[in-house]
Amino acid sequence: MAIALVIAVVRAESVPTGTDLMLSVAAGLAGGIGITALYRGLAVGRMGIVAPVTGVMAALLPVVAGIATEGVPASLVLVGIGLAIVAVVLVSRIDDGGGGRSGIELALVAGVGLGAFSVLVAQVSDGHAFGPLTVIRATEAVLIVGVILVTRAAWRPPGRLLPAIAGVGVLDMAGNGAFILAAQAGALAVAAVLSSLYPVTTVLLATLFLKERVTRSHAVGIGLAVAAVACIAAGSA
Repeated sequence: MAIALVIAVVRAESVPTGTDLMLSVAAGLAGGIGITALYRGLAVGRMGIVAPVTGVMAALLPVVAGIATEGVPASLVLVGIGLAIVAVVLVSRIDDGGGGRSGIELALVAGVGLGAFSVLVAQVSDGHAFGPLTVIRATEAVLIVGVILVTRAAWRPPGRLLPAIAGVGVLDMAGNGAFILAAQAGALAVAAVLSSLYPVTTVLLATLFLKERVTRSHAVGIGLAVAAVACIAAGSA
């Protein structure tokens, strides 16, 4: 939130008011609920179900909204969108043993929340990204503090994790800011489906730094992701 505020000041963005303010608060609530449901689902459910269901739902909602409000993209872009959704499912698949609670209900809540977040932030006025993002982060902070107070959940992380947590915050803010600018510059459906390919980056980084094995489905998913990006880029040219 602090970094978004500084960037907003440097960019001379005005303070969000009226519709932009309401959209930002609503996006903060949707995003906060979505990410909390995702983490809870991953903790208590089957990762092999929660991750892909969340990813697909979070991609599909903005795509449907984008097509409804901005029209149907070119045929090649539609092919790319279809390939990307299949890629998200394949790359998000995790062999979790197949036992225990599925967590499907939390995955659906997470997918709807994150999808709604994308739809809402894409409606913010052109030229405004980090001002609304500051409001979004403030809303999420209030939401999380409220949940902690109500549930009396433990919240103090070990000190050794603080640098990593701060790094996650910076990267997440950068990703959200880039998505808002991308949605303003082009089609929401395209921006949403390309950003939904983030599991590909996760798998590649896990392979490089954590020495995790790339499964056959992961490899196919990565290949489809590359093809999807190529189709969307060619169709949008």
